[in-house]
Amino acid sequence: MAYNYEIGDIVKLKKKHPCGSNEWEILRIGADFRLKCLGCGHQVMIDRKIVAKNTRGLRHKEA
Repeated sequence: MAYNYEIGDIVKLKKKHPCGSNEWEILRIGADFRLKCLGCGHQVMIDRKIVAKNTRGLRHKEA
């Protein structure tokens, strides 16, 4: 399934972060994504292909 990612969306990934959360906020979109963990606030840069492969759900930001 192809997702339409936008800044501010919440993406649910397959694997959990060590803090226990598997939901991330998208902060930057490009060749890489900058994601912020909603559990502990840790930020990571992840390749677009890896995010697309491991996405299990997507919630769009409230308008």
